[in-house]
Amino acid sequence: MDNIDKKILHLLQHNARTPLKYLANKVFLSSPAVSARIDRLEKAGVITGYHAGINPEALGYHITAFIHMALDPKQKPTFYPFIDACPNVLECNCVTGAYSMLMKVCFPSTMELDSFIGQLQRFGNTETQIVFSTPVQTRGIDIGIVSPVNEENAI
Repeated sequence: MDNIDKKILHLLQHNARTPLKYLANKVFLSSPAVSARIDRLEKAGVITGYHAGINPEALGYHITAFIHMALDPKQKPTFYPFIDACPNVLECNCVTGAYSMLMKVCFPSTMELDSFIGQLQRFGNTETQIVFSTPVQTRGIDIGIVSPVNEENAI
């Protein structure tokens, strides 16, 4: 992956709907050349999808929470399909520490969150933190692009 690929990834992370012509102009290549690079990055598994950022509150989902859960490893074959089928689970990560699972969830109300936690507790003990605010939204990876004009400052 060269600096041009990194610049394309940087621009697409900022706005996945960036037109090819704009990307081509920014990296000084033709649109077909940029398209070929994007295809190659997709096939290599670097680009895994294109997503729209959505404001959950605007859709009535006023409660975001993180749930830690201690899951017995023997329950993973049952738990993974269960959690994958839950549309309110935004993320589920297997982590280190006292709790083995960390989930980010979003619900319209605390009552619905409480009901979900009750369902989770058949798999293990939980601890929940409700989010009050998010000063840093989910963002892309800092790819470390070096500007050809001034290589000391990363873009």
